[in-house]
Amino acid sequence: MKVFVTGGAGFIGSNYVRHLLAGSDDQVTVYDALTYAGNLSTLADVAEAHAGRYRFVHANICDLPALEQAMAGHDAVVHFAAESHVDRSIAGPEDFAMTNCVGTNLVCHAARRLGVGRVLHVSTDEVYGSVEQGSSAEDDPLRPRSPYSASKAGSDLIALSYFTTYGLPVTVTRSSNNFGPWQYPEKLIPLATTNLLDGGQVPLYGDGLNQRDWLYVQDNCAALDAVLRRGAPGEVYNVGVGSEVPNRDLVERLLALAGVGPERIDWVDDRPGHDRRYSVDSSKVRALGWAPTRQLDEALEATFAWYRDNRWWWEPLKKAA
Repeated sequence: MKVFVTGGAGFIGSNYVRHLLAGSDDQVTVYDALTYAGNLSTLADVAEAHAGRYRFVHANICDLPALEQAMAGHDAVVHFAAESHVDRSIAGPEDFAMTNCVGTNLVCHAARRLGVGRVLHVSTDEVYGSVEQGSSAEDDPLRPRSPYSASKAGSDLIALSYFTTYGLPVTVTRSSNNFGPWQYPEKLIPLATTNLLDGGQVPLYGDGLNQRDWLYVQDNCAALDAVLRRGAPGEVYNVGVGSEVPNRDLVERLLALAGVGPERIDWVDDRPGHDRRYSVDSSKVRALGWAPTRQLDEALEATFAWYRDNRWWWEPLKKAA
């Protein structure tokens, strides 16, 4: 199969590209605009090891002629390309509406015109909004509360409309918070880890009791691949582990890995509209044969070790920022 991966130089996208190339004989084209969160160094080893099955195209999903030219001849599209950081969406929401909504429309438009056989649109559990009790099911109302999550909810609806209106075989995944190797150091786990490795402080919002369901990125990639290959067109699939922990608890585990105490926490004012809790019911994707393989503590230890051993990758990114 020839798979076209938008945003494949980013965090989840690059991990998914590795998953595909290691576990199949698929050919992969990565299409990426290389914004601050996309980096060719992330894929340098992939390009070398899989030169015959891997191709990179530097372009933006909002450039329709370039998008159609690069996408032509592919059997499947996996659409990761998105602006994804809540804090950045509060500071500059216009980029999020353009990339996430307009960009998704153009990806689906190009796929429809080219007759692509399968399109997977990768989204987030944040579209459900804050979930005080229980877990969100795929048919629950969408109640996004930040410009980021609102733009992702809009992109989900755009993608699904292409199935209903045009018959484009679209599936949508909504994953909980991902973490693992190659994550740009602005999200909580890589920021905290790299700060600790540099002897710095870990910023923690509010009272630290906001809860998230932390999903190891390699487990997420396996779920995405299951949906791409076995998911029903027009359907949404939640992906989560089902073990939410407060951010304070998570940070304390990272402090323990670094061998330091709570004095390294920098308590900061809560951000506007900060969702209290996310939780998704992932029974639908589990019915496709998927299950997570990493427990939180094991995956956190592996992630901490990866950042400790790969300063060459993240130090230039932090200096540039």
